[in-house]
Amino acid sequence: MTTDTIRSPEAIATLERIGSKPGTSHRDLLTITRRIVRHFWAQRRIIRSERQSLSRQANKLRQSGPFSQRRADALEQLANDHRADELENVLDVLEDYGRVLVLDREGYAKALGFEMLADLLNINRVDRERARRGGWFRLVDLVAIEGLENSAEQCGDGREFHSPLQLACVLALWVMRTRLPDQLPEPRTVDRARKGPVLIVHDASGSRLVER
Repeated sequence: MTTDTIRSPEAIATLERIGSKPGTSHRDLLTITRRIVRHFWAQRRIIRSERQSLSRQANKLRQSGPFSQRRADALEQLANDHRADELENVLDVLEDYGRVLVLDREGYAKALGFEMLADLLNINRVDRERARRGGWFRLVDLVAIEGLENSAEQCGDGREFHSPLQLACVLALWVMRTRLPDQLPEPRTVDRARKGPVLIVHDASGSRLVER
């Protein structure tokens, strides 16, 4: 099982059914988690890119002169509202999966062992040795704190999280730090991932017309 891009909601549902079967190995469970998280991470990037494009258009309008300010403000509001419900759902799903990994109640790290865990997370040899020296054997250490998933792909520019799992775990850690333990619901990754996207249509001024 690989971490290829998921191309449809049906594929996500299929992966979830596989993951919910009794006896599914820790290896397959972690691989399924990586694939689903990568899908929603990509969705977040697309929505953010579309929002940034609208914001750039608004900034160009503002530079055109004072008579363009109202149109620029409307466009900026459109950027802020663009696919907001979808983005909220995406972040909820990522946070759910991140909490599963941070808490590691499935016992991935213990069941898989360091070498297999590093293989599944695509951590290169240099970073593996660094992890050993640092005593980073938990998922939260490897993925959230040190950001070693897909270590060969890291851009290191400091402007974005290094990997999909790191984003998911950081979102989960932020929620866990801002809420009391008894206010945290149990992670519901399957239910959250199956929640369909919201379709929102706007007119030229940015007003919401349709939601279903």
